[in-house]
Amino acid sequence: MMGARCPQAKTEILDSLLERYPDMRSCEADVRAAADMLAGSFRAGGKLLACGNGGSAADSEHVVGELMKGFRFKRPVDPAFLGAYRAANGEEAPAWLEGALPAISLVSHTALSTAFGNDEAAVGVFAQQVYGYGRPGDVLLAISTSGNSANVVEAAKVARARGMRVVSLTGSAESDLSALSDVCVRVPRDEVFQVQELHLPVYHCLCAAVEAELFGGAE
Repeated sequence: MMGARCPQAKTEILDSLLERYPDMRSCEADVRAAADMLAGSFRAGGKLLACGNGGSAADSEHVVGELMKGFRFKRPVDPAFLGAYRAANGEEAPAWLEGALPAISLVSHTALSTAFGNDEAAVGVFAQQVYGYGRPGDVLLAISTSGNSANVVEAAKVARARGMRVVSLTGSAESDLSALSDVCVRVPRDEVFQVQELHLPVYHCLCAAVEAELFGGAE
């Protein structure tokens, strides 16, 4: 069981993003919608799958790192698990365990990705994993500066067919991903490195806001 809702902390985190990056106000509604969608999925027992290429692959790893352990707030372990651990092992659970928000980076599975790319189609390396891992109610975080990265687009198509939601981070232009996504945060930049520079504060904001929503926002 996760902590009590903390809408005030969540709202303050989202507001802080806009204070620090005023030109992100063009994305405000989408950032807030993405935070709500992610929190709703985790609360219902869903998970996040993340993918991207190059710098966006590194961003996928970064997002998962923030979700699977404590980021800004304390994350108490589920009391039911503590009891189960005690019953199974005859001792208390270690104090270093933290609450986790289940997330998988699809860029990490080198053996699978290279095998599938070699044997089948490189464009399908993320889509195959979405097909295998994805379940209705899960969320795919699709990161692409152009919004048109073919392997990320294919992953989004499979996610939709799996009954998942799709949240994408792109640059300012309309794209294949913006058309396929439930929420597309189109940051107001066009050059690749500048788009990536704004993706980082966006996903930090999303991770912190969701953490506050689900673990009570206790510093």
